[in-house]
Amino acid sequence: MRDFTSHPDLASRALAGSVVSANDELFAPRQNLIMPLPVRYVVDEFGHTGKIYDGWETRRRREPGHDWAIVRLGVPGIVHGVVVDTAFFKGNYPPFISVEATSVEGYPDASVLDSLTWTTIVDQSPCRGDTENSYAVSSDRRWTHIRLSIYPDGGVSRFRVHGEVVLDPRYLTTTVDLLALENGGRLLSTSDAFYSTPENLILASRARIMGEGWENARRRGPGNDWAVFGLAARGEPTLIEVDTSYFIGNAPGWVRISAADAEAGPVTEPSAWWEVVPKIAVLVDTRHRFLVDGRRPATHLRLDVYPDGGLSRLRCFGELAQGEREQLYQRFRDRLPESHREFLETMPTAPREALPADQV
Repeated sequence: MRDFTSHPDLASRALAGSVVSANDELFAPRQNLIMPLPVRYVVDEFGHTGKIYDGWETRRRREPGHDWAIVRLGVPGIVHGVVVDTAFFKGNYPPFISVEATSVEGYPDASVLDSLTWTTIVDQSPCRGDTENSYAVSSDRRWTHIRLSIYPDGGVSRFRVHGEVVLDPRYLTTTVDLLALENGGRLLSTSDAFYSTPENLILASRARIMGEGWENARRRGPGNDWAVFGLAARGEPTLIEVDTSYFIGNAPGWVRISAADAEAGPVTEPSAWWEVVPKIAVLVDTRHRFLVDGRRPATHLRLDVYPDGGLSRLRCFGELAQGEREQLYQRFRDRLPESHREFLETMPTAPREALPADQV
């Protein structure tokens, strides 16, 4: 079975996740739970309430009950597993945790979340201190909010919610980024991720520093580095963006973009791939845009860099293939939990196929 941590962290601040409420955060604020950065620890850092931790920490509980925090996922989806990281919490970690999930339409205020139906996806389970505690999830429903409970109190450094994006097709109008992680694009494999993962390439925001892109090791042998992605939906690429911003002494010399359609045959066959952007020289610290000749449906995209080097972002703008919108809607509907009926009231039938941009 595939390690669930290979799926993106749907709760991450990098995907616009938010910790919308917590019953207590006296020692350390709840928003630290979803920061995409490594946990930081400074031995002599103290504040008015005590030792300052890069995490969420509640006070020592003197009455019955337990503490909790609610995360609104940056991108709703199917949760395959969670990580409760208690890094540097050694004498003040929670000995047990549990995780629940719910699904709701729109953007409800935190005050109404308690009235929703919550489903347990991780039963109350032991938790160790100063450890990345991993818990697999078997639910196949689409969730929008996750509640982490700690028993009875204590501190957690990071809370990762790894899963699979489930598109809401109402928000896919005409031209969309078929590769974007927030739309359901995903990294499938890569030749090298020594410094940072190619998954960074498909984040929605622009990179602010070189470390927020993909950088591989320096290649000393033959060949070149590459990454293969699954598109969010079967679509027809029309515009490719290759961004080398902040990569000045370590950008690739050349890039090549290829595509394949899994519905036409196995993508493991070299003959299944065709060039979307032929091998072309690229500049350092530059956002390049390439128009795609012809319209052809694809489900996969491959990036080759020659011989190595890093990028900040990769975009694949295009339009959904004929009939794809109805299939996305059916999957979306099938994954909603029974308690979530608002979607069905606002969208009772599958949407009609959108007209091409030149026919609107």
